[in-house]
Amino acid sequence: MASSRPVLTTPVLLLMAVATGLCVGGNYFNQPLLDSIAEALDTSRSAAASTVTVAQVAYALGLLFLVPLGDMFPQRRLAVMLMLAAAAGQGLSGFAPNIGVLVVGTAVAGLFSVSAQVLVPFAATLATPESRGRAVGTVMSGLLVGILVARSVAGILAELGDSWTTVYRVSAVAMVIVALALWRVLPATPPVVRQGYGSTLRSLGTLIATHPRLRTRTLLGGLGFASVGALFSTMAFLLSDPPFGLDDLQIGLVGLAGVAGAFAATAAGRLVDRGYGPPTTAVGVFTLIASWAALAAGASSLVWFVVGMLVVDLALNLVHITNQNIVYALDPDARSRVNSVYMTGYFIGAASGSALGTMAWSAGGWTAVCVLGVGLAALAGVVWALDLRLTARMRARSATASGGPAAA
Repeated sequence: MASSRPVLTTPVLLLMAVATGLCVGGNYFNQPLLDSIAEALDTSRSAAASTVTVAQVAYALGLLFLVPLGDMFPQRRLAVMLMLAAAAGQGLSGFAPNIGVLVVGTAVAGLFSVSAQVLVPFAATLATPESRGRAVGTVMSGLLVGILVARSVAGILAELGDSWTTVYRVSAVAMVIVALALWRVLPATPPVVRQGYGSTLRSLGTLIATHPRLRTRTLLGGLGFASVGALFSTMAFLLSDPPFGLDDLQIGLVGLAGVAGAFAATAAGRLVDRGYGPPTTAVGVFTLIASWAALAAGASSLVWFVVGMLVVDLALNLVHITNQNIVYALDPDARSRVNSVYMTGYFIGAASGSALGTMAWSAGGWTAVCVLGVGLAALAGVVWALDLRLTARMRARSATASGGPAAA
């Protein structure tokens, strides 16, 4: 008898990837537009810059309080409703008459943009076991590309539309169209747990306590993203100063070098499907450490800086995709909650790395940033080694319990 298990097709996966890119990328539209926003809304630069913090805080709250709902409610319905709410936030931002309305629109869009983090574990649930890595990698590629191109797209559309609002209005329309398409093509699935919201949130702590590899892989991902966060928070300072002297659009285009690394997420997923998860993580960790040598050389060479950007994104994605595939397998009935734990740690790492990177720049310029970046990457390597030891002990205990060779 043929299996009734839903099977993801490539077009559906690509649509999910586009959706995640639109959702998360929208949180980065404001970053290259802050001067224009301040001038158009007759407010201070610091007030305009506050929207960056608002977007980050709102997204963090969504990761913690909304993503776990993916185990309580049908995931198609939840993802689409969250995406439509995020589109409403983008639309409100695009018609904001003052900074207060823009802050509200930014908060709404950021909070509900975690639809992307409902779609990633949904892809893992719908995929067959032998293609789960590819499915997760493909959807994550869309998310990462969305983050990387958002700043450049915002700048380009602001130029074409002669207004900072253009990108928000275009994004709102695009998100509604994609959300309706998702509703049409994604299968309806039942919730995996039937419990109250309070119990669902409390179970996050239970998952952390129960699964040691959720702890190690979350810490590994957070430290890796912290290393890259230090780069992203300071690269504009380096590239705008001599000897480069690049403007905002040029800096955004340099940042696009990371897109090639983002596409590596799909390749990493395929390697995991073929049983190469451990060596893929190893390559990612060592490459992350080594990439800072190229970035250090980038202090005086734009070519080396671009090489470093490409390699650091590649390395982070190799680690991140293997992490996700490992933690999703820990408890198939709690994938949304596991994703909430992992992505919250991942996001905390990014925010911490950004803050530390800015402090390092103030203390010692690009050299201090590079020391910080390689230090955080090295700490990620230490956690990876601990994870390997943990895995070996778990296998030994399992073999002993089953009376296998380790029992002797």
